[in-house]
Amino acid sequence: MSRQPPGRRADYRWFHEITTRWMDNDVFRHVNNVNYFSYFDTAVTYFETTTGAVDFFAGPVHCVVAEVMCRYHRSVAWPDRIVVGLRVARLGARSVRFEIGVFRNDEDVASAEGHFVHVFVERGSQTPAPMPDSSRAIFETIAVQG
Repeated sequence: MSRQPPGRRADYRWFHEITTRWMDNDVFRHVNNVNYFSYFDTAVTYFETTTGAVDFFAGPVHCVVAEVMCRYHRSVAWPDRIVVGLRVARLGARSVRFEIGVFRNDEDVASAEGHFVHVFVERGSQTPAPMPDSSRAIFETIAVQG
């Protein structure tokens, strides 16, 4: 099975900077794999809250994670600064799939890439709910053609 080459910054539509922490490193002196999922969650949630795409605290619907995946290309280590790039690859009736690139310092090639699927649910019942039109419009601003 051949592996696709890492993506580049130009492949992504929105960016969020995160500073690595000493505690992110593991015994191998690089960022431990579990931290990448935290970076994904931080970037996606920051995008959703700052743009108004999702109201996690008071809206009638909010999002929960249904799926997450990460493919590693090269190591990141403290004290690196990372930039997380986002794009929306798929908008369903009740879900959004973000594709994510993690870029080390000023590098143009991704150190890691993955995806993150958020499903809209009703606040009280936690059952799947239709995506609000206002959320869809915001997600479309960073959507790419598949």
